[in-house]
Order: sequence, then C-alpha cells, then structure tokens
Amino acid sequence: MRGKVSSTNVVNVEDLRILAKNRLPQMVFDYIDSGADREQTLSDNCKAYKEILFRPRCAVATPTCDLGVSLLNQKFKLPFLLAPVGSSRMFYPKGEIAAAREAGIAGTGYTLSTLSGCKLEDVKAATSYPAWYQLYLLGGRDVALNTIERAKKVNYSALVVTIDTPVSGLRERDVRNGTKELLSMNPIKMLPYLPQMMVKPCWLTQWLQDGGLMSFPNVQLNDGPMGYTEIGPALEQSVVTWKDLEWIKEAWGGEIIVKGVHIGDDAKKAIDYGASAVVVSNHGARQLDSVSPTIKVLPEIVNAVNDQIPVLLDGGIRRGSDVVKAICLGAKCVLIGRAYAYGLAAGGGDGVAKAIEILRSDILRTMKLLGCDSISNLNSSYVKIPNQW
Repeated sequence: MRGKVSSTNVVNVEDLRILAKNRLPQMVFDYIDSGADREQTLSDNCKAYKEILFRPRCAVATPTCDLGVSLLNQKFKLPFLLAPVGSSRMFYPKGEIAAAREAGIAGTGYTLSTLSGCKLEDVKAATSYPAWYQLYLLGGRDVALNTIERAKKVNYSALVVTIDTPVSGLRERDVRNGTKELLSMNPIKMLPYLPQMMVKPCWLTQWLQDGGLMSFPNVQLNDGPMGYTEIGPALEQSVVTWKDLEWIKEAWGGEIIVKGVHIGDDAKKAIDYGASAVVVSNHGARQLDSVSPTIKVLPEIVNAVNDQIPVLLDGGIRRGSDVVKAICLGAKCVLIGRAYAYGLAAGGGDGVAKAIEILRSDILRTMKLLGCDSISNLNSSYVKIPNQW
C-alpha cells in the first residue's frame, strides 16, 4: 500500500476513521460520521453484528477461498461493492473518481451518487469494473431523464433507485456545526463556524484547489448544475413513488435496483414493479431514526423475496466478518459506505485501497477459520442469531 494510510498502525476501519477525523474539519467529518436524531439506529447498525455468533467447521483445510460473486450477470472478485456516498469530493479532491478507480483495481463495483461533485462520465471512465448509478429525482422528471440518458451512453450497468428520502433526515451534528450558515455564503452568519475549517489548512488548501464549494454536475437544471444549497428543497419536491419506477424502468431499459427497503411488503412491491434486486438499507441511519438495524431485518426481506431476485444489504459494516454474517443470512453481497469513505477522507485513493484490503483480508481469514472455501457455500448454518430476533 502507498502513503501514510499503509502504516502498520492502520489495521482496521476504525483506524481509518481516526485518521479521517484528524484530517477533516469537524463539519465535514460529521457529515460522514453522523446519523439522524439521537443516532440510535447509527449505533444499532453496528452493534447488531456483535449479537451474531459463528459456528465454524474445524479440521477443514481451506488452502484457497473464492471470494467472488456473480450479480445481475456481472462478476466481481469481492462480495462487497462500494455504496453511493454523496459529496465525496468534499472529503478529498475528485473523491468519486479516486474511489471508483480503486474499486476497479480491486475487482469490484462502484456506485455513484446523484449528489456527486464529479461528472458521471469521468467517474465511469476511471474504473475498469462495472459501475452503477444511484438516482434521485432532483430537479424533476425531465432532469432525471437527461441523467439516465447520460448514464446509459457511458455504460453504467445498473440504476439504483433510492426510495427512502422523501425529506432529509435531521442530522443534529450538521446543525451544531453550522452547515447551513457556512453554505449561506453570508460572512456574518459564517464567521462563528469558520475556525473549524481554518485549523485544517491542508484540507482547506486541497479543497480550494479542487474548486471549493461544489455544485452537482449530474443534476443539470435550465440555468446550470444544481447548487449545494438547493438539495433540501429539491428532495421534498422529488419523492420517488412506486409508480415512478414504471417510467424510470422504461427510460433506463436495463437493471433496476431498489435501495431503501425495510420491510417484506416493500420488497414484494419492488418485485411487482420490475426491480432486478433490492438493497436492505436504512440509509446508513441518516434518515429515520429508531428503525431496526439492517442485519436484523435482512431475514424478513430474504423470506419475502423468496429467491425471485437478489437481496443486497448495507449499514453498519465495519469488518469483513460483518460481510460474511450478512451473506450467511441471505444477502447476495453487500454495499459498504462509511468504511471506504473514512479511507477516502484519510488519504484519497490510497485510503480507499486500504479500506478495501482490510475488508478483503478480514473476509478471507474469517472464511478459512469457518472452514468454508467459497462465498457461494455460506449459509445460515454457519451462524447463530439470538432467539429474541
């Protein structure tokens, strides 16, 4: 590995989180790190994995382990893909491009957020592996149709439609850090909150050199790309409904993945409306607080889907063993968000590569200790879940 993130002191994702916290202004770090309201679900997403225990097969030789997965006629070398993380360019210059490139080098997929600071064409060109595009209906139907055409033209291989953002969740840390005031560009309102940026001169210099406060080039309005301050109102005016999936699917003409499923009934609806896969997700605990951790509701979704389409999962994954547990409980593969975002914020592409390698090594070691030689052979017999689940 290259750079400071390859230090022997970086042995897990939490180490990358600490490096990210040291490098970023408080408001930017908390944008990555925080959850909604009291952050109950944020905590529970991670803690729930601790309640699942392994049941290994011992005295089994596993000289090699196949970590690859096949999903929607796409092959990946790892059982995890990089999830959409908005505003990644705020963490590191050209952050989406850097993350997509490292995903391709590692042999896995990258999902680009609508709220990207880099053009979708440039991000797709950066990776040698399949990339998915995550769609919000910001700006309305015509704007979305234009973006869909752009994504089709450069061969994004799936469209990820997020259904859990009728409004933005209340992230209290953002309020306390003065995010709204700093975005206002009003010097009087900004003044009390500027010191947190000034004490991080390295980040500030790189951020300014990369263009400073970004707009969103993949949301092209009549007067240009959507600005940062327009996101909140635009989300409330662009709620995705089940009926919207009909015109989205017609316009896209390819694989549609519905992200943000919490209950079995919604998983069934996604199938009815033509979804090729679903993602069990609570938006990284950034939307509605006090919902169940995703790993706890995964079995309900798997039962509802009944092998008709693949089920994916995100939320709370910080170790390779978490990935293995999710697959044992029925996920085809998982999406990781914060785990690589911490790496990106800590050291750009080097940090993303380190996060991917940490998880890959964790998974490989866990598989060998379980006595299982292939991701495809994992099943519920390898884990014990609490009776109260």
